[in-house]
Amino acid sequence: MVRDPSREEDPPSVDDVLDALADDAARRIIAALAEPKTASDLSEECDIPLSTTYRKLEKLTDASLLEESTDIRRDGQHTTRYSVSFESVTVSVDEADGDRSFDVEFTRPERTRDERLADLWSELREET
Repeated sequence: MVRDPSREEDPPSVDDVLDALADDAARRIIAALAEPKTASDLSEECDIPLSTTYRKLEKLTDASLLEESTDIRRDGQHTTRYSVSFESVTVSVDEADGDRSFDVEFTRPERTRDERLADLWSELREET
């Protein structure tokens, strides 16, 4: 399943975001993603076992810090690539009615024309 955090209806909890960012291996993965990469590429580059890399990628994706995309190949062996889905993450303390609560806000990059077209095709496929 390909997940795009910018299209999710329920934002991640502050705990999920902070938990993902508190992990050294997860931060190394984010730092290595100057361009989309596969789990195998990240495992090798970050010197993290592949099984651990998959767990970290799942955690980062669930926290809306990464997005997945699939490269369709003619041989039928599709490849999932991961990329950073934010420009910045801001954690703030809100005071409403005397109660303090934490809030997390993402600044996301603007979607390219190709990404918007891919979204349109995905929506059409879902409707048919």
